[in-house]
Parts: sequence; C-alpha cells; structure tokens
Amino acid sequence: MDVGTGGKGRGANEAEPPEEGGRRVRGLGAQTVYERLRRSILDLSLAPGSPLDEVSLAAEFDMSRTPVREAMVRLAAEGLVTTLPNRNTIVSPIDFMRLPVYFEALTLMYRVTTRAAAVHRSAADLKKIRALAAAYADAVERRDALTMIEQNREFHVAIAEAGGNPYFLTLFTRLLDEGRRLLRLYYSSFDDRLPRQYVDEHEAMVVAIEAHDAERADGLAAAHAAQIVRQIQSYMTRDTMAGIALTDR
Repeated sequence: MDVGTGGKGRGANEAEPPEEGGRRVRGLGAQTVYERLRRSILDLSLAPGSPLDEVSLAAEFDMSRTPVREAMVRLAAEGLVTTLPNRNTIVSPIDFMRLPVYFEALTLMYRVTTRAAAVHRSAADLKKIRALAAAYADAVERRDALTMIEQNREFHVAIAEAGGNPYFLTLFTRLLDEGRRLLRLYYSSFDDRLPRQYVDEHEAMVVAIEAHDAERADGLAAAHAAQIVRQIQSYMTRDTMAGIALTDR
C-alpha cells in the first residue's frame, strides 16, 4: 500500500515530524498521515473499497500506530474511510444510491453561496476569487486534473467565504471534498481534457459577483451545477465503473 511516502524506513524522512528539544512535536505525525491518506483517497490513488491496515501504514510511514489511528479517526469523521463490522477499515465506497440527494445539496450550496458573495463580497474577496479563477484556467490549459480539482474547490470555497455565512461555508466545503472523487472519475473519462466551458462559467460568475448582481449570480451557479451533475450522472451510467467500489446502501 503506497500512498506516496517515498517508501519504508528512513528513506521516508519527510514523513517524520520535526523535533523540538530532541522530542517529536505532538500531533504532527498524525497530521502527516492524515494529509497524505486524504489526498490519496480524494485523487483515487487509493480506490474506493481499498483496505487500510494500521500496521502496514505505520511501517510505510515509519511511525507508530498511534498517529495512524488518529489520522483514521479524522478521515472517518469526514466520511472518507469506513470501519466494517469485522473491524477492518477501508476507503469509503462511493454511495451510488445517495448521489441524488448529494447532488441536490451541492446544487443548493452552489446557488446560495454564489448569490451571497454577490451581495457581501469585499474588494479583497474579489481579488482572491479572481486569482483562483485564473489558477483554475491555467490548470485546465495544462490538463493537470488534480490541480483542476484542487483549484475548483478553492475557487468555490473562496466564493462561500465571501458570502459571509460560516454554516454555508462548512457544508459546501464538505460537499466539494466529497465530490472530488466524482470529478476525478469524470475528468478521466475524457483524458483530462476539460472543456473550456467550465472556465467560461467560472468567469461569468466572477463578473456577476463583481457587479453585485445576486440574481444573475444565482442563475449562473444553478446552471453551472446542473451541467456538472448531468455530465457526472451520464458518466456514472456508462459501463466504465469496473473496479470502482459502489454501494447501494
């Protein structure tokens, strides 16, 4: 099980937490494991349904089992790993039956956060949103799927932050993170050549937010979400899901 730590033993020095006064800084080991496992799960390097064994992971990260266990608890709280009745832990399957309600919640959050940003955004918010839109466009041009997914998340999180509602921000961030695995599957379906349409839609939302046009921002966000949902649903119905763990529960 390789999650990009550079291998076992002292060759994986970057997995070792810093030391202060000859002692490891408490908590940094768990943070390292959490971040690397989380990234591997979200970008599908660790496929849905993959087993996660604490002993093997501890050896791979060259750490004790304690930070691995702490990382697993955090990942479980985010719904990214699941402990089975036999106490084995796996990467959470993609819950196919729950996708309709997921898409419903995602669409609502696209709309309310973009609308709120148009009303409440500051000049600093707009500057940040524009920078992230540009970073996303650059990733699309380079066909860098993982950066596309990351910058898409950051762009919409920045919009939610500009809206000023921390409850919307928390929920939308969670939904965007859950959707990263779906986006990775979708991008793979066309060899990571993302249509320019996504970039143009982001730009249109930025223009509406800049103009304080809440109605237009809402409509653009709704259309943006709708076409993403349609395309993901279309991909999910194709016979390309071999090896991807789904669940009907």
